[in-house]
Amino acid sequence: MTFDAATLGILWPALIAGLLVTATHVPLGMQVLERGIVFIDLAIAQIAAVGVIFVDAYFGWSEHLGAAVQLSAFGAALAGAVVLTWTERRWPQVQEAVIGAVFVAASSAAILILAKNPHGSESLKDLLSGQILWVHPARLPVDALVYGVILALWFGLRERLGRIGFYGLFACAVTVSVQLVGLYLVFSTLVIPALATYYSRRNRYFKAYSIGALGYAAGLVLSVLADLPSGPMIVCAMSAVAGTFFLATSWTRPAV
Repeated sequence: MTFDAATLGILWPALIAGLLVTATHVPLGMQVLERGIVFIDLAIAQIAAVGVIFVDAYFGWSEHLGAAVQLSAFGAALAGAVVLTWTERRWPQVQEAVIGAVFVAASSAAILILAKNPHGSESLKDLLSGQILWVHPARLPVDALVYGVILALWFGLRERLGRIGFYGLFACAVTVSVQLVGLYLVFSTLVIPALATYYSRRNRYFKAYSIGALGYAAGLVLSVLADLPSGPMIVCAMSAVAGTFFLATSWTRPAV
């Protein structure tokens, strides 16, 4: 594939989608690492996906119905967030294990619901790796508005949000993101930039945002040049950028 006008017309909405996801998931990812609940996004994203799959399978709602499906996904994700808030308060020592169990249960439920769907395997593939190259430009302003509200609430009220506030914002962000870029990219954007900059606290936001942005840009370009799936390529590119940054900065850090 070459970089003609048609290709650029596909790439720019995908890059903007990636930058929007990065803008929201970097600060949330840092908080996830601080709380020691790395797999929470996988669990909540999977619960949101079950909400979408359920209403499509049993009510015939297409994922392109917009608001109705978003509300279904957010309702499922918020319910999962409330449960995880309660378990964190009740059993904080095993919260990570609880999150893992919730993820496995939600994943199995999704597979069972999709079992009778002739296009179930394709739907599951889209859910995991996403279809970022086919993001419609018309949805980006709405998503940008949602992400803007999330960021404003996070940076403006972070100290007063508490557990339920954090999980609620997290559920909202993941609900939008998993339908925009897929589960793998949601997890990667949340964890990889935050992890790469964990020991580099000076200008940490700038560094983490740069890693996310470079990962999306490089991954999209390489996927076009190599004619390979964009989602997995972005994950690999972001991992390479993050790994290079981590190794380069580790030489200047004192040994722990």
